Amino acid sequence: MTQQTRVPETESVPGSKYVSEAQQNVEEQLVRNVLRSFDDCQDPRLKQLMQSLVTHLHNFIRDVRLTEAEWNKAIDFLTAVGHITDDRRQEFILLSDVFGASMQTINVNNEAHGDATEATVFGPFFVDDAPRIENGGDIAGAAPGEPCWIEGSVKDTDGNPVPHARIEVWEADEDGFYDVQYDDQRVSGRAHLYSDEDGNYRFWGLTPTPYPIPHDGPVGQMLEAVGRSPMRASHLHFMVTKPGLRTLVTHIFVRGDELLKYDTVFGVKESLIKDFVQQDAGTPAPDGRDLGNRTWARTRFDIVLPAAAD
Repeated sequence: MTQQTRVPETESVPGSKYVSEAQQNVEEQLVRNVLRSFDDCQDPRLKQLMQSLVTHLHNFIRDVRLTEAEWNKAIDFLTAVGHITDDRRQEFILLSDVFGASMQTINVNNEAHGDATEATVFGPFFVDDAPRIENGGDIAGAAPGEPCWIEGSVKDTDGNPVPHARIEVWEADEDGFYDVQYDDQRVSGRAHLYSDEDGNYRFWGLTPTPYPIPHDGPVGQMLEAVGRSPMRASHLHFMVTKPGLRTLVTHIFVRGDELLKYDTVFGVKESLIKDFVQQDAGTPAPDGRDLGNRTWARTRFDIVLPAAAD
């Protein structure tokens, strides 16, 4: 009698069925053949990556008994992701984000180091060469939203101030859009500045608000198909660099936001949730700025950078 093996374990999984030993042998031989095709690769790391990828991919195909129609649908989906991607929209980053792949890669590459500030996802909306502002300047430009005063320090893990650290900041406006999502080539809601001689920084931005990731493309269609929300918790992006120290890519999040537990890219970490303290209209601004009869908010984010890896 031919041995029968059932794959996967749960019969309710669509496509599951019993697989004969002969069929298993055919499938496993193909895996061995594909793995062997990388034997002459001269780059050990590349060889490791490719063989591991093949192993996991084939295991997935065999586990769920993937149909040819499903595989063709996946190829069509990835083709659509590529077609919508351009120099202002990165759909592949969105795809990586919503699968948690971006966040897991960050976890793997940013091991805990004392009280170093935790990293989180980069997101698809960073732009090189954002304008420079001086300490106390305003990143908002003409972007609509409630003014927010952000201040803090940059230190190393020994507690020493880090002067002249480059701090990139970017965020969405109160309507949930980044400047690159508009068609008029505006630059707003982003800038870079440097920590001062004492390692301190300060600037005006906007009080973060929740917004959906772009969901008018294939990633949004996928989220809708599986019943997931495209919403991100309110946040402000930071990237901090200084030679000799580990580059930090992170956000800060607004305490009390209902979406903190449901962030669609899994980017929230408890240490990055900050108090954004609301200020009544007429409350004096820390730098004497005339805000008119407007409410505003303020928060503090102290940054700790570990030494760069050798």
